[in-house]
Amino acid sequence: MTAGPSISRGKYETRLDPALWAYIDAVNACYPPEIIGLPIDKQRAVYDRMCRAFHPGRPPGVKASDGLIAAAGRDIPVRRYQLAGRAAAAMVVYFHGGGFILGGLDSHDDICAEICAGTGFDVLSVDYRLAPEHVHPAAFDDAVTAFEWAAAATGLPLVLCGESAGGNLAAGVARATGRGAAIGQVLIYPGLDGDERTGSYVEHADAPLLSLHDIAFYRDVRSTKAQSPDDPTFSPLRGRDFSDLPPTVIVTAECDPLSSDGETYRDRILAAGGKAFWLEEPRLVHSFLRARTTVPVAAESFARIIAAVAALGRGEWPY
Repeated sequence: MTAGPSISRGKYETRLDPALWAYIDAVNACYPPEIIGLPIDKQRAVYDRMCRAFHPGRPPGVKASDGLIAAAGRDIPVRRYQLAGRAAAAMVVYFHGGGFILGGLDSHDDICAEICAGTGFDVLSVDYRLAPEHVHPAAFDDAVTAFEWAAAATGLPLVLCGESAGGNLAAGVARATGRGAAIGQVLIYPGLDGDERTGSYVEHADAPLLSLHDIAFYRDVRSTKAQSPDDPTFSPLRGRDFSDLPPTVIVTAECDPLSSDGETYRDRILAAGGKAFWLEEPRLVHSFLRARTTVPVAAESFARIIAAVAALGRGEWPY
């Protein structure tokens, strides 16, 4: 999820490091002020240009191949990343961010390639269907189908990983497929539809790069009029049973309205007897992964994310 230009730095003027502000300003420079009001195809074009501008290239030794997963009445595009000359011990099934309306195989190509290089695992990036052309549960159905294909076709232990909207999908897949299907999951500033009346939703309602207004916009675009707010495939925190989830690591940004979702999700899993760890990265904002090449604290967080994925893929608990 990525918003348009901020009107004012407000309380974040001195709260965030100058290097992070340079990143935020660079992202905002990619967006016209009226971005939310533009047709979806134009929003996608702007987002794709922004993603290309921040793409540093794939690490040496990572090869990628595109394919299709056959599903009922459709094919799901996927991209598989592999480290040349190395047999993978696990596979990461990755769901990209973009508010359920933006992004695809190219938008998070660099992030997936770096996860592959950093862990030695194969990475399967899933180009799930986007709203508003395809409202819920289209993206969720594609995510489940891709995960089940990966389990059947590769025989590798699977780690679920998703960023922002993709974190929502990863959590939904973990619940739908049950304990033992995935060896672990790593959620990066996920949107899990927590209580917007408290916590970070209130404290950071107008944070840079993602606001409460933006969250409502993205939620409405992917919803039908009959969408139930208590559907856990739509809103993972609305589920009642958190007892059948794989070991889970949630990484959030302090200055992000979604941060409290990570804390709540961790607490629900722990209360149900599972393993979960929530890491709130101080003085960072939503979408900070794209800042990893220029902002040291973002790079350090990404290294922790890769280490968590690597540990879970080996069947180890990183915390």
